[in-house]
Amino acid sequence: MYKAVGSRGSRVSRVLWMLEELGQPYEFVEVKLRSPEAYALNPSGKVPILIDGDLKITDSAAICVYLADKHADKGMGANPGVAGRAEMDSWMHFAQSELEAPLWNKLRHRFLLPKDVRVDVGPAAAYDFASEIKALDRRLGDKPYALGDRFSAVDVLLGDMGAWARAGRFPINSERVNAYFDRILQRPARARAQANGGAMK
Repeated sequence: MYKAVGSRGSRVSRVLWMLEELGQPYEFVEVKLRSPEAYALNPSGKVPILIDGDLKITDSAAICVYLADKHADKGMGANPGVAGRAEMDSWMHFAQSELEAPLWNKLRHRFLLPKDVRVDVGPAAAYDFASEIKALDRRLGDKPYALGDRFSAVDVLLGDMGAWARAGRFPINSERVNAYFDRILQRPARARAQANGGAMK
């Protein structure tokens, strides 16, 4: 059985969602960011962490890709060949490096950084996020999902970020992107993941 380690309401929600989509048994282990328990599993003290036997995997995107590859029969991984892998990698890097960056920057300055180094990054974060929503709109085009006609690990990451943006009241000024988020966030596996530790109590 997999162990998904993290704190409620954190990026562990993506890992739980992925496991629910794959129909894999797991145990949610609640551990706080930069706690002794987290440092024992990850040198940075960050969560989430997936434990699969003796293997420990960090970073939500890496975990989702690993699970998609390990359970390739479920069809949540890359399209075939080197080109398919490059396509998936490109989406994953865009999601974390571009779309999520303004969300994370605002969160850090609101809650996580020491108070004496916090600044008001709200306007800059909103501007950057709006730019990345335009990019996401163009990348999606008329496709129902990131990789085409099927739901994949990429959509898990993007959907979780969309939920985060909505909770943080970031405007999403794209009908196509909003419809995409609506579609994937209504999946039953997402609801199960939220109930099992993905959401705050």
